[in-house]
Amino acid sequence: MNALEASGVVKRYERNGKSLPIVEIAEFAVREGEFITVIGPSGCGKSTFLHIVGGFIPPESGSIRVYGKEVSGPGPDRGMMFQEFALFPWKSVAGNIAWGLEAQGWEKQRIEETVNKSLDMIGLADFRNHYPAELSGGMKQRAALARVLAFDPKVLLMDEPFGALDAQTREVMQEELMNLWERTKKTVVFVTHDIDEAVFLADRVVVLTARPARIREEIKIDLPRPRDIAVRKSVQCLEYRNYIWDLIRSESQSASK
Repeated sequence: MNALEASGVVKRYERNGKSLPIVEIAEFAVREGEFITVIGPSGCGKSTFLHIVGGFIPPESGSIRVYGKEVSGPGPDRGMMFQEFALFPWKSVAGNIAWGLEAQGWEKQRIEETVNKSLDMIGLADFRNHYPAELSGGMKQRAALARVLAFDPKVLLMDEPFGALDAQTREVMQEELMNLWERTKKTVVFVTHDIDEAVFLADRVVVLTARPARIREEIKIDLPRPRDIAVRKSVQCLEYRNYIWDLIRSESQSASK
């Protein structure tokens, strides 16, 4: 069963009287429970496409469907996580997680139970009363992830969420996300510019062309799960990485001509 489908999605921007094509996705589908990573040359339009899926940017034409329902704007069926932590600095970790639930009118006891469950899930129960300024980068991003997961979206959209983290913290967060995904089996669309990250996380890597973003190739990642350091260092992982790098380099060279 497909959790997410996109068909004929086109987006253009007007600049100095000229129409600049950004996204031209003919067909894109994600099965329920699948972890998809999307990668392509810098500036190709991958984040724009994700924001269209999230309902934050309207397409010129085409359609996005989540479990068969047409997307016309943001909704609780999709949870969006950005590169920036997007936490309210004046709210505690628990307060940040509760905020979206309060906005949806959840009753107080249900909110408290959900916040406690989310804090346990991401390992921040001991930091529930801390404020963002008191947290490390990795802890901030875990809190941001907990806030998105708290309202139990059907599809999780992630726009380079670990891009601002240092290399060590980034790898730790990748492994934590994998562990969380193994437990929840959420449908995930994860945009990244990091090829190693794309391969390590994904069931399938979708490689986009240089702008306008079209699907160049989809690569099924046949690596064992759960993913760990041994998988990350495997020859097969390196082969996937090199193959995808060649595709992206080819697109980048074509765009510069």
